[in-house]
Amino acid sequence: MAANRHLKWYILGVIVLLAAGLSTFLWLHRSNDATEGIASGNGRIEAVEVDITTKYSGRLAEILAKEGDMVESGQVLANMDIQGLKAQVRQAEAEARQARQKRNLAAAVVEQRKSELSLSEKDLDRSRRLYNSKAVALQKFQHDETAEQAAKASLEAASAQLADTEAAIEAAVANTEEIKTQLEDNVLKSPIGGRVLYRLAEPGEVLPAGGKALTLLDLSDVYMTIFVPTEHAGKINIGSDARILLDALPNVVIPATVSFVAPRAQFTPKEVETQTEREKLMFRVKIKIAPELLKKHVEKVKTGLPGVAYVRMDPSAQWPERLSARL
Repeated sequence: MAANRHLKWYILGVIVLLAAGLSTFLWLHRSNDATEGIASGNGRIEAVEVDITTKYSGRLAEILAKEGDMVESGQVLANMDIQGLKAQVRQAEAEARQARQKRNLAAAVVEQRKSELSLSEKDLDRSRRLYNSKAVALQKFQHDETAEQAAKASLEAASAQLADTEAAIEAAVANTEEIKTQLEDNVLKSPIGGRVLYRLAEPGEVLPAGGKALTLLDLSDVYMTIFVPTEHAGKINIGSDARILLDALPNVVIPATVSFVAPRAQFTPKEVETQTEREKLMFRVKIKIAPELLKKHVEKVKTGLPGVAYVRMDPSAQWPERLSARL
């Protein structure tokens, strides 16, 4: 029995030593990633998310995309119920037509008042000449003078009325254009080319202003965020050469560049490193994949994949052989 116990303890000790050796090997293997002049960090593939939202509150009439669908810029993704807006457009157009009719009538009145003023001016001119030659009485001259002044006032009033009708036309046209703009805004289009990440609403739902219908992934802006210590952050520049290795594709080297380096240090997220490493202040670095490369492999792009990003701090540093191959 004692021999058996010793044997068990011996086997357990061997297992512990093997586990420790394996851990040391893996740690050293990971440590080899920190080649001289090259920094590395863990992260996940991310992409810019774009929400497709309503500008006005209303009922969702139809939604034309499903989760996972690839969409193009300008593609119609959903339509809101616009029956009420169509009725408003018809009413606004009718008001514009009515305003134009009033404008035409006012313009005719202005022409009539101009004719009346012209006649009054001629009568006054004749009366003035006759009065100066003592051919007519002062009363006749004063009567024609008053008539000419009244004709001027009538013309001014008619002109003001014509201006009012012109303003009414502009207001009616502007109202019509505004409602038509609302009609266009109730057609939800994709501002980018990408993939539908979430479908957040279904036909028949009433959405508030700013309500989300879909969320898209902008597959032209894909990146990985890593955290590096202070001594590395100071050596990394915007545009520095980088490589990404995904856990799912360990033999595929994805070329990338540094697009952002945080201006101040911060704690690393809890899910990124161990507790000891989280206690260190780190700098956030964004590693962006070239849009041209993404366009060639857009159907294969997936977010959320974990991996490791490597950044060349020293431009003269040589990539290790396993990072030299490019996609």
